[in-house]
Amino acid sequence: MSSRRTFIKTGAMAGVGLMASGPIFGSYKDPVKKGLRVGIIGLDTSHSIAFTKSLNKEDASPDFGGYKVTAAYPYGSKVIKSSMDRIPEYTEEVRKLGVEIVDSIKDLLKKTDVILLETNDGNAHLEQAIQVFKAGKTVFIDKPIAGNLTDAFAVFQAAADYKIPVFTASSLRYISNMADILGGSVGKIFGAETYTPCALEPTHSDLFWYGIHGVEPLFTVMGPGCKTVSRTQTADVEFAVGVWEDGRIGTFRGIRAGKADYGGFVFGEKEIKSLGSYNGYDPLLKEIIKFFQTGKSPVAPEETLEIFTFMEAADESKRRNGIPVTLAEVKQKALSKVKKTW
Repeated sequence: MSSRRTFIKTGAMAGVGLMASGPIFGSYKDPVKKGLRVGIIGLDTSHSIAFTKSLNKEDASPDFGGYKVTAAYPYGSKVIKSSMDRIPEYTEEVRKLGVEIVDSIKDLLKKTDVILLETNDGNAHLEQAIQVFKAGKTVFIDKPIAGNLTDAFAVFQAAADYKIPVFTASSLRYISNMADILGGSVGKIFGAETYTPCALEPTHSDLFWYGIHGVEPLFTVMGPGCKTVSRTQTADVEFAVGVWEDGRIGTFRGIRAGKADYGGFVFGEKEIKSLGSYNGYDPLLKEIIKFFQTGKSPVAPEETLEIFTFMEAADESKRRNGIPVTLAEVKQKALSKVKKTW
């Protein structure tokens, strides 16, 4: 696999203070907090239920280190109906799993040690994350890290300012054959294609809502270094083509008609190999627990931000009738709009 490239250069980031130096855009004085109490923000997604069931069951995996969900704040989107409608049912479900339901994020932060920010609405993440950062709590922010690219940059800027480590990822990063591929089973990687369902949500940039599930494994296998994106779409499909700096091509197909599934292929030196099948939430949860224990994200902010820049560049290509758009242009535009609200 080609070596990973630093996506965010010091000069390009100087305008908002995000620097490429340091392990995660800076150094952290005390990133690991003592205690195993997990708090959840947002009971409007099935992820909250899945994580709580895995952590709180009597025979929980040793990989989860004894961490338990002890308290949750239900909200959560207050504007996306499909998310809001889940909250009463999911609230009762986690309550039955021994989780205390609290009335505010402030109360949640007093009762817990680390945070799973699960709110389904990425537009709420920046405001909610800032409260967590101010409290000094290590936090996993579920996908999408924000509803638009400017807010994605702002989340990492705020985390750097408060010196709080952040980890965010789709569970598709840990699709079943990924570890084997990254371990060298196919040799040098020349390209990849991924596919997932691709529902749209009007409150989010097009691919941020569900396309992230396919774009993240594309970058997991290809690595950072994408230069341009072009996008084609019909009523039934989204198709984004990325060209990397070294000439490799990676594609994402967003499915809206016919059989919907998750997967992809990598084109390697030794073989063309399937990325495998969806592996559930536990592989991601295992990495989250390691992150809580160490304060070190397994995914660099540079890579996460390139993933979201790719998706925004795909949106911009759509607006320009499918012509290639550079990630550099889109990144600079988003950065110019970042305003500190913390």
